[in-house]
Amino acid sequence: MSFYLAFKEIWRMRGRYILFSLVIALITILVLFIAALAGGLANANKQFIDKLNAELLIYQANVDLQPTSSRLGESKLADIRRIEGVKDVGPLGLSTATVVFTDGRASVDISLVGVEPGKPGDVPLVSGNGLLNKRNNVAVIGMDLATRGNVRVGDKIEVKTIQGTREELYQLEVVGITDARQYFFLPSVIVPLTTWSKVRSQPTVDNSRAEIVYNIIAVQLQKSEDFKLVSQRITSLVDGVEVADKRSAILALPGYTAQQSTLNTQQVFTLLIGILVVGGFFQIQTMQKVAQIGVLKAIGSPSGTVALSVLFQIILVTLTGVGIGSFGTLLLALGMPGNIPIAFTGPTVISAISLLLLIGPIGGFVSIRLALKIDPLMAMGLSS
Repeated sequence: MSFYLAFKEIWRMRGRYILFSLVIALITILVLFIAALAGGLANANKQFIDKLNAELLIYQANVDLQPTSSRLGESKLADIRRIEGVKDVGPLGLSTATVVFTDGRASVDISLVGVEPGKPGDVPLVSGNGLLNKRNNVAVIGMDLATRGNVRVGDKIEVKTIQGTREELYQLEVVGITDARQYFFLPSVIVPLTTWSKVRSQPTVDNSRAEIVYNIIAVQLQKSEDFKLVSQRITSLVDGVEVADKRSAILALPGYTAQQSTLNTQQVFTLLIGILVVGGFFQIQTMQKVAQIGVLKAIGSPSGTVALSVLFQIILVTLTGVGIGSFGTLLLALGMPGNIPIAFTGPTVISAISLLLLIGPIGGFVSIRLALKIDPLMAMGLSS
């Protein structure tokens, strides 16, 4: 009976309810896009570190876990490798550069990453052979750069960096393609550490260095669950270093926490606005049909039937609006340019839609309570 009453009223005033469903659809689109933008920006910032085949990262002490401020030398590798519980270690060099094309394609800013082939920090391949030689001018590129720059295995790319005060171009052969591994919003180009040391931008040109200086050390553990114990050992036995797990390293990335907090706050406020909008609409609807509800109660309809009727209306309208909004979001996402950092993931979409479906009953609670409090005699004007 409750569902029948709810459906009949919606159908009788379908124009009004469809219009309100479209309002909920717009709120749905906004919430889903904010969630996708938060996920996309997070990936663009943390993706390389998040996908590292390592449990711990070693930084220079007193740099607040900032990779570009950290400076470590090769001597630290042997010290850390000897720590009990450490399976393997690999140095990582991080800098920025630009891939330039001479055939009219737009230049692409990149994160230039130096790794030791076969060690932690080296990347799995989607295609190609990988970094087999430590000293060759070869590179593995991310799938995002391969798509944006139309680059394939076997192509040669020119990387522009600043040496001293001059721009220099270095030719690298693409020997492999890995999955998307952005770092600090830029697609990654992975090269051998010795090549990275030569190619990376430097304030002065100095080819006489005996030791390669890199930024961080990736550490694989014999047992990943021992990361706290091994961290304590490294800190106590190796001077001048600071240890972090990957989550701590990601949270310390410049702007990451502030960016995610801002977007999450926007999402929360959008949901609150949705609750107020739904609540206000159904409260007005309930007030406009006080007489009808009074008649229903006067002829013997239980208060529960009336309350369930209002609840079913709220659920049907919210489901319709969220469904339209989700479909509209899908269509908009398909038409978005590839350089807009949005990422729709299963858990994110499910949690966002679940919250959106809850805003209807939560927002309509006031109207349900109002319907329950209506006195049939007063509603029909028969009581003084």
